[in-house]
Amino acid sequence: MTAVARALRAKKVEVEPEYVLRLFVSGFTPRSLRAIDNLRTICDGHLAGRYRMEVVDLYQSPSLAHDEQIIATPTLLKIRPTPQRRVIGDLSDVGKVLHGLDIR
Repeated sequence: MTAVARALRAKKVEVEPEYVLRLFVSGFTPRSLRAIDNLRTICDGHLAGRYRMEVVDLYQSPSLAHDEQIIATPTLLKIRPTPQRRVIGDLSDVGKVLHGLDIR
């Protein structure tokens, strides 16, 4: 074990959780593009440096809709940290998105 690893373990440094967010859209329509922009703005403002955002076009990967039980688009799914949460819509209501994903 390196000296750095021992020092980190001794201090029990808490690392901020990495948020993994997956946004499901149906093509790149104005509503889908608005949801992507809104999510990027929310993440940059509230999770800067602590998130990974994935955009899934269900026209390109239709089987994922069934696998993830997506019934409407756009749908945002918080994969990590658990518990998983989802928000449906264009994500324009920042307060609703933050509350729905349990982001503080």
